[in-house]
Amino acid sequence: MTDDIILKVDNLQKTYGDNKVVKGISFEVKRGEIFGILGPNGAGKTTTLEMIETLRPIDGGSATIDGVDVASHPYKIRGMIGVQPQTPGFQDKTKLTELIQMFAAAYGEKVDPKKFLDEVNLGEKADSFVENLSGGQRQRFSIVTALVHSPKVFFLDEPTTGLDPQARRNLWKLIEEVRDRGISVILTTHYMDEAEILCDRIAIMDQGEIIKLDTPKNLIKDLLGRGFKKEQQVEQANLEDVFIDLTGKGLHHDA
Repeated sequence: MTDDIILKVDNLQKTYGDNKVVKGISFEVKRGEIFGILGPNGAGKTTTLEMIETLRPIDGGSATIDGVDVASHPYKIRGMIGVQPQTPGFQDKTKLTELIQMFAAAYGEKVDPKKFLDEVNLGEKADSFVENLSGGQRQRFSIVTALVHSPKVFFLDEPTTGLDPQARRNLWKLIEEVRDRGISVILTTHYMDEAEILCDRIAIMDQGEIIKLDTPKNLIKDLLGRGFKKEQQVEQANLEDVFIDLTGKGLHHDA
């Protein structure tokens, strides 16, 4: 494995009965990059992530993180990765600071909860319960809990689904800050603008296979090179820009 590759997936496969949902896919993720996996529902995106995260058995092929085989060393892998699922669940009636301490203790770590919360603009919510947070705040908190042990790879499965435009853009900024710490980020999303803005490279999946893998710019360039054209109407701003401008660019207390 070369020094700049943190994740290597080789001929990865998953089968349920006669249905092969992941059909021998291969890709690599570099250290400190945001790597997107896109595809329609049922393409095999989440199954792929769950195999790499040790949540589902690998039926064929292999995945290694920083040279460690996922199937052979699942417990070691779990200490090397952070996972932010689509619908994170947290213990009720427990303060945010206490939850962070609990997550850190599970990895044998001691952390300053307030420092972690301040980093994602949740410092003033330190004594609050998760059920009192807005959707955007809950997503940011779940990211914090996944980073308490300084993972090498961070997985996000559709992280901004259901968020308003303001909370969504602030979560983008947080994801970029995670990447800037040197943590590789792997995400799935159904929002093409999100993928285009955040991802250094993108793998497009369909029916269990990767059908294209490249940078967003090269993917668009390739499409145009094949003669694709659409009606052009260049606008300097869109309705989302109007919304953000009118309601404030910073985080509201409920974002």
